[in-house]
Amino acid sequence: MTALLPPSTNAQYRGARVSIWALGLAALLILGPGLIHSFLPDGGAVSIAGLDLGDRRDVVVGVFAWQGATQIAFGLALLATAVRYRSLTPLMLCLLLIERGLMALQGWWLRAPASGHHPPEHYASLVGAGLALVFLALSLRART
Repeated sequence: MTALLPPSTNAQYRGARVSIWALGLAALLILGPGLIHSFLPDGGAVSIAGLDLGDRRDVVVGVFAWQGATQIAFGLALLATAVRYRSLTPLMLCLLLIERGLMALQGWWLRAPASGHHPPEHYASLVGAGLALVFLALSLRART
């Protein structure tokens, strides 16, 4: 097992403890949708996002499943960091900020839906980007 999981780096982390908890919560909030996108019959496209799949249902559900797979992998990496590799907390929060920031940018400005309908993830991305920035700043400040 040590080949898969090297020794913990938790003792090396000097940032705010609340950032670790936020990272763990973010992991769970990413794993949930990842599981939904991967395993619900419609990937959540209709049942949650309210999208009209038209005649390309197979493509949309396939893209949702693909996104779910990446969410599961990223969520597990965040969870491993929060539990065992806390010295990586600032890096993972930075990656979370980039991911959520790009998602918000695309969902609201660059590729905003012509219909004006925004699925729940568009709102979550705005909030997630802001929170990731706050907890990243806290993780970079050394505890005294």
